[in-house]
Amino acid sequence: MFSKYVQKILRISEHLNPDTNSISVANEFYQPINNINIQLAEIHIDNIIMLNDRYKNQKSIAAAFGQVFSQNNEDGIISEIFRRIGTKSNKFIEIGAGDGIENTTRLLLETGWSGIWLEAGDKEIASIRNVVRNSINSNDIILIDKKVDMENVEELIISAVNFEPDYISIDIDYNTSHIWRKLAQLKPRLFCIEYNAHYPPSVNYEVPYKDDGLWTGTTRFGASLKALENIGREYGYSLVGCDIFGVNAFFVRNDLCDEDKFLGPFTAENHYEPPRFNSVRMRGHARHPEY
Repeated sequence: MFSKYVQKILRISEHLNPDTNSISVANEFYQPINNINIQLAEIHIDNIIMLNDRYKNQKSIAAAFGQVFSQNNEDGIISEIFRRIGTKSNKFIEIGAGDGIENTTRLLLETGWSGIWLEAGDKEIASIRNVVRNSINSNDIILIDKKVDMENVEELIISAVNFEPDYISIDIDYNTSHIWRKLAQLKPRLFCIEYNAHYPPSVNYEVPYKDDGLWTGTTRFGASLKALENIGREYGYSLVGCDIFGVNAFFVRNDLCDEDKFLGPFTAENHYEPPRFNSVRMRGHARHPEY
């Protein structure tokens, strides 16, 4: 597969010279390289899964397949976890819902769930109002157009929720761990929490809370997996795994969690996944944006 791309690159490069100023030639040159990068990223993840016995364990959730609207393989992981623990309300809350095309609850919405999306980005809100307008009109999605913080989380979400959620996702980059402590009182069956995989699994670290805290593109954001493990334990949740790309951690309520269902021990050291952000790819066909 790669040999034809390499041959094409070499063939094109033979005809390039400093005076070449052709967009079409440039595109012809770089597209094969991009195709190779995509293939290498997919092979990298496949090899990790194939060569590590931990991912072959039936109790592991890290390598669960399924990607429809999620960025990573959260669709598959969420589905597999609920297959094991069941659902009750089929209600969700997603803090940081993005553009409504790519998030962790869009597939739930498509399959009969309903709930709350909270998003603060103007472009993202405009996209949501377009792509899931039918769900908004039918009240299957309650859209909250505000940035959540420690001062307004009670009013915006906790006091406004009149249902028992099965699932809550928190992906707000900087203050994630602090908001999680507040939302833990809602007691969903499953939490999906973004973690900072740059920190070693045994390091207990979280950024100090800042009202205007924003991710600046560096390693300083959120909380380490060990910090989230400790928060989860404090509020009655067990860490059952992370996605293989090192982005999200999954916490199941203790009364629904045991080592018959999930891979123990439920620690950061056991379930840590390093940052593999460069391997994140949408496999197969493109997402379908319209509801």
